[in-house]
Amino acid sequence: MPKAELRYDCVSGLCVDTLPGRCGVVIFGASGDLTHRKLMPALFSLARRGLLPERFFVVGCARTRMSDTAFRDKVRQALPATTPADRRLADRFLNACYYLPGNYDEPRTYRALSKRLTALHGRHKTGLNHFFYLAIPPALYGDVVAQLNRAGLVDQKSAGRPWRRVIVEKPIGRDLSSAMDLDRVLHQHLRENQIYRIDHYLGKETVQNILMFRFANLIFEPLWNQQYVDHVQITVAEAIGIEHRAGYFEQTGLLRDMFQNHMFQMLALVAMEPPASFDADRLRDEKTKLLRSIRPFPTDALDRHLVRGQYRQGRVDGQPVRGYRAEDGVHPQSRTETFVAAKILIDNWRWQGVPFYLRSGKRLPRRVSEIAIAFRRVPHSIFHPLAPQHLMPDTLVLNVQPEEGISLTIQAKCPGGKVCMMPLSMDFRYNQVFGGNPPEAYERLLLDCMLGDQTLFIRNDNVEVSWALLTPVLEAWEMAGRQPARGKLQGYRAGSWGPAAAHRLLARDGRKWRTPGNARPACVAGEARS
Repeated sequence: MPKAELRYDCVSGLCVDTLPGRCGVVIFGASGDLTHRKLMPALFSLARRGLLPERFFVVGCARTRMSDTAFRDKVRQALPATTPADRRLADRFLNACYYLPGNYDEPRTYRALSKRLTALHGRHKTGLNHFFYLAIPPALYGDVVAQLNRAGLVDQKSAGRPWRRVIVEKPIGRDLSSAMDLDRVLHQHLRENQIYRIDHYLGKETVQNILMFRFANLIFEPLWNQQYVDHVQITVAEAIGIEHRAGYFEQTGLLRDMFQNHMFQMLALVAMEPPASFDADRLRDEKTKLLRSIRPFPTDALDRHLVRGQYRQGRVDGQPVRGYRAEDGVHPQSRTETFVAAKILIDNWRWQGVPFYLRSGKRLPRRVSEIAIAFRRVPHSIFHPLAPQHLMPDTLVLNVQPEEGISLTIQAKCPGGKVCMMPLSMDFRYNQVFGGNPPEAYERLLLDCMLGDQTLFIRNDNVEVSWALLTPVLEAWEMAGRQPARGKLQGYRAGSWGPAAAHRLLARDGRKWRTPGNARPACVAGEARS
């Protein structure tokens, strides 16, 4: 069994590192972008950090015809090996990489894979442990898993030795019905503890830090409720458009692409109750419980709770960009949303009456992901003539990307008059404190899969609860042409922060969206009078 090592040092603090046991990995879709941009660099980075087992191998599998040598050459180009030590490590890493061409729907591919794995397990002494990463379209998951089962490649005894696991990428279905169908197919061939549904956002250090911030510090938890929190904003913005993914995005849309997974997962981490332990099922129990507490969207008045938009031509970073309908591969009358803003209410004791505002979109002014907790204003101001509404409310911002860190804005006195205040931000930045950027999300998730730790992966009930909330919205939007109150598609200029209706969504509640990166007002001042 892998053993955890507890250590303390003045740079890293209190750390628990676990080296996984020997194993192999098979990547389906190994000729694709995800493998070479994310997966192979992440595995190599684990090797550089000493967190990859010595007895280890990788088999890439895809339809593209390629030799082991050609695959290694392609992988080498993706590795950040710049120093002599890195290059020597890269040579050792690449010598454990292999390739098997084949069609995913042909049994002979899996017979050949079984033969290859038997030989490689013997050569690398990996104890017959392996996992499969399905970096392929979700429509292929069922067939591939069924073929793996028929070939005996996912057989796992009740004791879990040797272990066999499967990582599946999002999207997990298109709606509640398709997600449940896929779940049934997966469970025909795998146990739940063999299925690792990946959401790369959960592998980000700053998303994991939400748990540490909330549950390893006493000072904030007493304030983390409807008595002190006015509202919460979660923003995931992208400056890019759809790139070369029109085929995927036209069928998916922003709500499916971002809300069902990334947005709801961050919401759950921010709002859930403390789990009994830092254990996979205890943590996922609380996330699911929180999602079950979300008030369903009223489908007869969606426009008061949800705004969907589609970008038009505009300018981003000073450069002119096309509108969505002018993008290559997009239907000229497309009704696919590229922006969604939502007002979410949670019906439980902790959050009753506190709105959570979520927004995500493409072709916004800049790339940023953040969670902002806005606290209530002081109930009474002793600083006459300043009233409570003159004082900026305290705000805690968890920056997920790209400037990873935490910022707490409070009121402080500035030099000048007797009553002179300004918001003061206390900032923590990962790269300033730790001298570099955090590890890539896929490093954490690949390592956890090797360790058999499902804490940062999605459980099947979590997927179904998310889809149960969103499927009625998707169905209502399909009828929006006849019933505009069910979700009219709003246009917005590329390079803006979304449609005007998204701003009205908050304005109706007397609030407004934060503009990430905006400077705070310089000062509020007044002279005390007798």
